[in-house]
Amino acid sequence: MKRLALQLFFVLALPLLLVTAWWFASDGSTDVYWPPLRTILTTFPDVWTGEQLRADVLPSLLRLLAGYAAAAVVGVALGTVIGSYRRVRAVCEPVLEFLRAVPPPVLVPVIILFAGIGDTMKIAVIASGCVWPILLNTVEGVRAVDSVMTETARSYGITGAARLRHVVLRSASPQIFAGLRQALSIGIILMVISEMFAASNGLGFTIVQFQRNFAIPDMWTGILLLGLLGFVLSVLFRLAERRALGWYHGLRDTSRRSS
Repeated sequence: MKRLALQLFFVLALPLLLVTAWWFASDGSTDVYWPPLRTILTTFPDVWTGEQLRADVLPSLLRLLAGYAAAAVVGVALGTVIGSYRRVRAVCEPVLEFLRAVPPPVLVPVIILFAGIGDTMKIAVIASGCVWPILLNTVEGVRAVDSVMTETARSYGITGAARLRHVVLRSASPQIFAGLRQALSIGIILMVISEMFAASNGLGFTIVQFQRNFAIPDMWTGILLLGLLGFVLSVLFRLAERRALGWYHGLRDTSRRSS
């Protein structure tokens, strides 16, 4: 219980400190573009009603999850193949480095040409940015699989899908989850950017509409909601990672105690 309370303190301490600093720094502000935090918090429940959440936040989350899931499947699958075979890696690495250097927002006009302006375009934009950290981390994780472990599995007749599941992916899973964690923040950014182009709903669309109508406190509530959404998704991902990599964190904790 004490350990859980300490972890909760470390998670919430900095956000609470920043919110407190924002409250006092903006208190008494008369700048139309920098309203007091008190005004923003008062406006928040009036703007983000249950209907508004269903109309804008839910579609954004569904697009984010769809693009993120597609990137995870493609990234892990391709990364496993590229990381497992040296010749494939030698052929693909120059192309991957070139494509990784292209910022995903630049691809939005190109994706619109092929996918239109619907949800498919937005999901494609999210997936195109999320796939790179997952793919590259998977490649490095597969490359780093212990050769002794691989030879031991081969000597015991563990081959094919069993070897891939129990040896390769399990050994590379800490690195894969590191890529998934990086991709989550990228996905949230691209979710907002994609909804600023030819959209009719979503968080990005709504925030831009508030800005164009000079509803500045409403715009700040959208930004605040976006930050809260990112925080909640990060906490949920950390819990899922802790559960999936329980064996890995257990080994690390054991090695720390022994040293």
